[in-house]
Amino acid sequence: MTKILTGGVGKAEVTAVIGKLGIDALDVVSSSDMEAAMKLRSGQADYYLGTCHTGAGASLGVLVGLMGSAACHTFGRSVPTEEEITALLADGKKVFGFSMDQTDVIAPLMARAIAARG
Repeated sequence: MTKILTGGVGKAEVTAVIGKLGIDALDVVSSSDMEAAMKLRSGQADYYLGTCHTGAGASLGVLVGLMGSAACHTFGRSVPTEEEITALLADGKKVFGFSMDQTDVIAPLMARAIAARG
């Protein structure tokens, strides 16, 4: 089972949106950013989806510092395509940030792309 941690101001909404998709292969849990970084680094979690008002700095600040920028990507206020997400996952990105007002669009895209990776 793939474990996704959610964080930031919209973490409850991201958790709920992904939960409603009913993807059995995903375990989605709300988290603090510090807890998420520790779990990702120790292999207790696989991905992190962080939200803030702009989808930039605050959604990933702590995780970029602890995980390194190579593991992180922010969509900011843009909505990625399925192909863009798949390419980022293939490139080894594990930490993603986006604007909380994009949750209904981006969270399902991310969940389905992560689940497709097996």
